[in-house]
Amino acid sequence: MKHLYTLSLRNNNLSGEFPKAWSLLPDIMVVDVAYNSLSGNLPSSMGDSGSLFMLKMNNNNFEGEIPFSLQTCTSLRNIDLGNNRFTGEIPPWIGSTAFLVSTLRLRSNFLSGHIPQQLCNLGYLHILDLAHNSFSGTIPKCLNNLTGLRIFNNSFYNLYLAYDQQTTVVKGRELQLNTSLAYVKSIDLSSNRFEGEIPQEICNLVLLNSLNLSMNQFSGNIPSKIGNLSQLDTLDLSLNHLSGHIPQSLSSLTFLSNLNLSYNNLSGEIPLGNQLQALPDSSIYEGNPFLCGLPLSTKCSEDGNSTPKDPKDNDNEDGNEKFWFYVSMALGFIVGFWGVFGTLIVKKSWRYAYFRWFDDIKDKATLCVRRLVCQE
Repeated sequence: MKHLYTLSLRNNNLSGEFPKAWSLLPDIMVVDVAYNSLSGNLPSSMGDSGSLFMLKMNNNNFEGEIPFSLQTCTSLRNIDLGNNRFTGEIPPWIGSTAFLVSTLRLRSNFLSGHIPQQLCNLGYLHILDLAHNSFSGTIPKCLNNLTGLRIFNNSFYNLYLAYDQQTTVVKGRELQLNTSLAYVKSIDLSSNRFEGEIPQEICNLVLLNSLNLSMNQFSGNIPSKIGNLSQLDTLDLSLNHLSGHIPQSLSSLTFLSNLNLSYNNLSGEIPLGNQLQALPDSSIYEGNPFLCGLPLSTKCSEDGNSTPKDPKDNDNEDGNEKFWFYVSMALGFIVGFWGVFGTLIVKKSWRYAYFRWFDDIKDKATLCVRRLVCQE
């Protein structure tokens, strides 16, 4: 089938290695073998298919590095290699020779290294999913060059939308999208080893509706202009090392329905107003001991600063409790002891009666013992 344009074998039980004779298919445009059990390395001959614009090989058992030979596929628009066993780094040809990529999904592999600067050249990119890998370093500030996340251009997506069925994670659930794909604008860098501050430049991506940076090592403050992301529906910054106050601009996100800021080092009063009041679940703020205000039970002081107790104060309270416990024990002993024996010392008749009773008990016990000995 030398004139094959589309090969779609998704959602089957295919296994074994992927064919290597791709030089015989110079006109192939769509390769979709997602959700099978294929294995082995991607053949370098796939670079001979210069017309390829959709490569979907997600949810298989492919391994090795992403072939460098794919740099000749300059028409590539959709790359989905997620949920495999790929290793190595993101190849630099993504964003240099292949600069028309609109969907890049590499989640759940064993990839490492930094985000290459070349990715900032992807002017049509609107889905970037690098979650669950071992990427490190900082987020490039040049990400604000991703015009596909700043300016909507529907005409570009119409070129390939009829062929596409894209897997994407929305609000923590994996969904299959088709006709609505053009409206998904998301960045997911969760479960990696990224560090440093979240760049302010990311706030220029005003079309973003999902941003997930959770389970990394980000530090510093939440960008003060986060409110510029007016279309944001999901924001997850949990399990990082972020500090400082929650920006007031966050309360202006009227579409925000999924928020998670838990387990950071945030402090101060939680902003009020608009959509944040519709998120009453206190668990989205837990793990931040110096946050205060609704929906948390911790009240704020008059100056708006948090008033939660310092851990040292808890230690002091524990010490005070132990101290008063021992004091109460001593007082109880003193009162109990002298309440009985003090009375016997002071009141002579009670003292005689007590010792007579004690002598009677002693005599009865002695008599019983003697009887038992005689019976034996």
